[in-house]
Amino acid sequence: MDLHFGDSKPTDDERAAVDALLGPPESSWEGADRSDADLRWARGGREARDRRDLLLPGLHAINDRIGWISEGALDYLCRRLTVPPAEAYGVATFYAMFSVKPRPATVLHVCTDLACAAAGASELCAGIEARLGLGSGVSVERSPCLGLCERAPAALAIKAGDPVRTAVSAPATVHDAVLAASAPDSAPEEPPAAMAVPQAGDPSLTLLRRVGVVDPSSLDDYRAHGGYTALRRAFDLGPAGVIREVTDSGLVGRGGAAFPTGRKWQATASQPDHPHYVVCNADESEPGTFKDRVIMEGDPYALVEAMTIASYAIGAHKGYLYLRGEYPRALRRLEHAIAQARARGFLGDDVLGQGYAFDIEVRRGAGAYICGEETALFNSIEGYRGEPRSKPPFPVEKGLFGKPTVENNVETLVNVLPILTMGAPAYAAIGTAKSTGPKLFCVSGSVDRPGIYELPFGATLGELLELAGVRRRLRAVLLGGAAGGFVRADELDIPLTFEGTREAGTTLGSGVVMAFDDTVPLPRLLLRIAEFFRDESCGQCVPCRVGTVRQEEALHRIVERSGAAAADDIALLREVGRAMRDASICGLGQTAWNAVESAIDRLGAYE
Repeated sequence: MDLHFGDSKPTDDERAAVDALLGPPESSWEGADRSDADLRWARGGREARDRRDLLLPGLHAINDRIGWISEGALDYLCRRLTVPPAEAYGVATFYAMFSVKPRPATVLHVCTDLACAAAGASELCAGIEARLGLGSGVSVERSPCLGLCERAPAALAIKAGDPVRTAVSAPATVHDAVLAASAPDSAPEEPPAAMAVPQAGDPSLTLLRRVGVVDPSSLDDYRAHGGYTALRRAFDLGPAGVIREVTDSGLVGRGGAAFPTGRKWQATASQPDHPHYVVCNADESEPGTFKDRVIMEGDPYALVEAMTIASYAIGAHKGYLYLRGEYPRALRRLEHAIAQARARGFLGDDVLGQGYAFDIEVRRGAGAYICGEETALFNSIEGYRGEPRSKPPFPVEKGLFGKPTVENNVETLVNVLPILTMGAPAYAAIGTAKSTGPKLFCVSGSVDRPGIYELPFGATLGELLELAGVRRRLRAVLLGGAAGGFVRADELDIPLTFEGTREAGTTLGSGVVMAFDDTVPLPRLLLRIAEFFRDESCGQCVPCRVGTVRQEEALHRIVERSGAAAADDIALLREVGRAMRDASICGLGQTAWNAVESAIDRLGAYE
């Protein structure tokens, strides 16, 4: 593909897809088909450059309509936004869900990650490919985690057009997956979000109490079950009072870093530079994680309310919700909830008549695990490759668009609602002194009742697995997902707190708990983890770019060899792992060795 403006022209459909997002072009400079050839001077360049952040939505618009991004379509989008084609090409090729090469209009993504691999994803893929055959008009792509681990194995069909159509098959069979790809409108409807919550309806729940109880599309139903009580109390407390409550509650980030939320909000609110932004990180791409998806599908107004409270506390008037591209139902639910909240005065220029303005814009990711890192997410929203930034400066000083920014994930934000409704002391009394409040755990793998479980911090791993019902003979448990670590079946007394898992030499991460019985081939599982990190490394820094490749290569060799040769490769793995942990720019490279190391040291994976 040419990396400069060329002679390729967009088709009518490609032009229509871009114009539906950006509006019609005003001059030939922007790609209008004008007879006066007004290209002797630039018009609107400054305004177009200010819209660079619409590059990712523009790529989505083309990909959704056509199924892939042609040279002519990319060229036209670049003219509209005055983005150099070489840069736009770099962005388009960064994301797994886009293609710059012709492909069928229908793409069937079949998850081959950990939970689905253990549930027979390889056999599923082979069966689908055999059933469809050549010339079926469907492209079958092996995909990393689709966030449907409680219904493994899973498949997601996306059929390009106007409008784009999607269908989910989970747990997938060959017949159902082929039906979803060939006739998405006729595919069986997804089960309600409450099916992923075995505790649904339990009155003792805090974060999940509305899932399965309220109609997720109804604002009135949400309000009837306590919705917007927290926002009204926030207005009574004032911004400083809200931050004080969040700080006193002891709430820390639920994405894995466990940074104190109140301190982050206070640091952002105190910055003199404006505007301030709130960004909700809903790009939960860690294999085994699906808690944020369940909240967004089952209780979307809670997230809208929580984002509004966060923005009020830090003095922001615009929020961005960055959502995984693999979550079509969550996208529909959130867009509906935001529109309803805006129409009813809960978003907009005068929220609840308090003279405070705030609105939310949803931005879709496109299949890049690295965009779960906060600064990579900022780059993605701004229209650049989703590569992490070096710190400092930190996001509280210079985040999205170079302005002070609070970034929290979905679970962290919805915890703010009970903090304000029950009060900080009551919230802090839940859990332990250092890990306060309730925690959501994503349980999948070799269990009878996979799903999201809500427990107070301090419950043990064994208590959680007893609720989920372990099948057969448990061999190992993976905590924290691919970036986490394995523990043995005799270590179930580990307390599920940040400090407890740290003392046990592992990590809680984002709350992933994947159980594996003795029928799961551990070496193959470790190889899949290594493949995942190799594919998802953004390639920006050498330790991660090279280290993830060397890790995968060594694991391949270990499977094929034994004795002294395997010992040499294990020694190499340790050396590479230390280099990645010590020198990588972001958490992806720093944690890429964790699971493999724990499997070798705790499980004796290759003995």
